[in-house]
Amino acid sequence: MKINEVFYSLQGEGYFSGVPAVFVRFSGCNLKCPFCDTTHDDGKEMTVDEIIEAVSKYPAKHVVLTGGEPSLFIKNLLIDRLHSEGRYVAIETNGTRNINENIDWITLSPKIAQTHNAQLNLTKCDELKLIFQTSQQTDEIINILKESGLLFPKQMFLQPCDTGNAEKNKKIIADCVSYCKSHSQWRLSLQIHKIIDIK
Repeated sequence: MKINEVFYSLQGEGYFSGVPAVFVRFSGCNLKCPFCDTTHDDGKEMTVDEIIEAVSKYPAKHVVLTGGEPSLFIKNLLIDRLHSEGRYVAIETNGTRNINENIDWITLSPKIAQTHNAQLNLTKCDELKLIFQTSQQTDEIINILKESGLLFPKQMFLQPCDTGNAEKNKKIIADCVSYCKSHSQWRLSLQIHKIIDIK
């Protein structure tokens, strides 16, 4: 498997925000989102044993498979080995591919409004995280998700899009807060790793 990096930090987003976690970042993605803030194309080929060895350097039980799009690359053997090491395995996915059912936690972050080839195939998840840009776009995404047959989970988050422009971001955050207040089933997710400047 081509791995971009294995690193130890705090989960910066969503339900497990603030939880220490080992991140296994896979190289490559099947989408090209215009706002993607992750450089993930570079990497090196690693065996399951090498990944387990890298993860084992850190004390956290929480392991996050991320990318890129990890569902393109993960193998059952890797999940089984992580479980045998006593790790809790979470995945962050765009939902364009089905996910192995023995993964402990699925965070679905669909990009169906931002890219043309992002057809949703996943029908269930533990956590839904939408990138919020405007209220209208968010409504459109939710309608598409309903039509796709997604079973909406209890944990649902709206994450303001980071445009790289402070004034635009301020407006997006304010609109996102307003949307959450008027649609109380949604929670605000801020990228705390960016706020406190950690990896």
